Amino acid sequence: MKNRDEGMVKTYHRKKLLVSITCVILALLLISIRLLYVCVFQSSYYLEKAQKLHERERDIKALRGEILDRNGVVLASNKTVCTVSVIHSQITQPQEVIQMLVKELDITEEAARKRVEKVSSIERVKTNVDKETGDRIREYNYSGVKVDEDYKRYYPYSKLCSKVLGFTGSDNQGILGLEAKYDAYLSGTPGQILTLTDAWGVEVKNGNEERDEPEKGSNLYTSIDINIQSYAQQLAQKTLEQKQAKSVSIIVMNPENGEILAMTNEPEYDLNNPYELNSDLLISSTGTSKMDLLNNMWRNFCINDTYEPGSIFKMVTATAALETGSVTLNDHFTCGGSAIVADRKIRCHKTTGHGTQTFTQTVMNSCNPAFIEWGRRVGTERFFEYMGKLGLLEKTGIDIAGEASTIIHKQENVGEVELATMSFGQSFQITPLQMLRAASAIINGGNLVTPHFAVKSVSEADGTAVEFNYEIQSNAIEEKTSLMMKDILRQVVEEGGGKTATSQKLPRGSGKYISSFIGFSPVDNAKVIAMCLIDEPQGIYYGGTIAAPVIRELFENILPYLEIQNN
Repeated sequence: MKNRDEGMVKTYHRKKLLVSITCVILALLLISIRLLYVCVFQSSYYLEKAQKLHERERDIKALRGEILDRNGVVLASNKTVCTVSVIHSQITQPQEVIQMLVKELDITEEAARKRVEKVSSIERVKTNVDKETGDRIREYNYSGVKVDEDYKRYYPYSKLCSKVLGFTGSDNQGILGLEAKYDAYLSGTPGQILTLTDAWGVEVKNGNEERDEPEKGSNLYTSIDINIQSYAQQLAQKTLEQKQAKSVSIIVMNPENGEILAMTNEPEYDLNNPYELNSDLLISSTGTSKMDLLNNMWRNFCINDTYEPGSIFKMVTATAALETGSVTLNDHFTCGGSAIVADRKIRCHKTTGHGTQTFTQTVMNSCNPAFIEWGRRVGTERFFEYMGKLGLLEKTGIDIAGEASTIIHKQENVGEVELATMSFGQSFQITPLQMLRAASAIINGGNLVTPHFAVKSVSEADGTAVEFNYEIQSNAIEEKTSLMMKDILRQVVEEGGGKTATSQKLPRGSGKYISSFIGFSPVDNAKVIAMCLIDEPQGIYYGGTIAAPVIRELFENILPYLEIQNN
């Protein structure tokens, strides 16, 4: 019995041992399979993870694409600068490093100490450091101090076209203007510097650095002509000083396709120092934050702001009247100096009246009572219809952000008085560019163009070009109406064609005006149209007296350059 029990125990232990050995073998087999899978089939994955664990990344800014005028002249370029960083784990002389950063980077000791003593893999101290300073910092040869070269936006013509081009931020992203609108094309793809480190984040001596090179952004070619832009800007600046005005704006455009050759809003600002206020008036302002003052300085009046167009709008009323057959060239109107509309007396600028005039003469005389009659004949519904056809009830679609919208009564709320005042350009507000676009359609045969700056984007890396196409709405008005209006506007001025305006700013009676003029040439087949607006001129403020001569002088200089014969 005893031997039998001993045998059973031995058998039990033998089975237990066998199970244990089997389990160990199975476990070793599973581990071997797992090791084989990891080492062979997933080796690349874990090698990459291990490499990343022992690599420190430093970004390299991409070279931003250039902005060029229509002739290939560079308007926005790049300048080599440096980014200075510190690596806490590698610094062996912290006090000396702090003193050096204070001296070379012109920062406070507190700011330098905060960066040096911060425990992090890498801490950026200052960006956009000029190359000369970066080279001096390298010469100190302090451990843990890194100087990487990158790029800063540079504008070779400083103030030229500033409110169109816009500028970039500290990380080279577009902030305003074309820089912001076309940032996706201009920005490029950043690169990286990869440095090998140990488990404590200290760089391995004689370890190789890997560089993932950045890819430059595409160049942006625009419709701007630097010669026309320069002259328009000089003329606007001269007018600003002579008339002691708040601002002077000039737009020059091809009325056939909407290409903008020049746009200036004086006073412009320094694109290389966009956070410095550009006028004593702004600097001396009280009760307004600097950010609000800067936003005001950066505003593009031609696009971002609305105004009452005044008499310059009469070309729209005249067009609608002719187009709808409400008026013919043979119709006459007798002006006695005022008109009674409902319970209101609306005066003509010539208080003694113009007497009996033809339709064409009412345009030449800019007679308010006559245009009240022409507007009444057109009627509210058709008046709004032609404002819409000429693009005055919608944004122009200009390729710059922040375009303002039309401010106007709802059609159902327009009564006799509202229609009367709207007929001569009051009681609603549009942007200057909307007015210029409508004028272009009136004189180009009836095609509503889309004003724009960008022509194409070209990648230097592979030569890929992206052409920008813009809508042209044909038959906004009939060609015969356009021919009649061109002849009428030719008679308004002695050379070329055009229309003036003197708009009283709100509130009425403030004594503040916007004087404006739109001119085009040649009359028969206009290749250029231009607009001048003088905001709050001092002294004489009539558009025909102060704004028209600006466009006349502009044309005298740019038409020969464009090889256009004025007529």
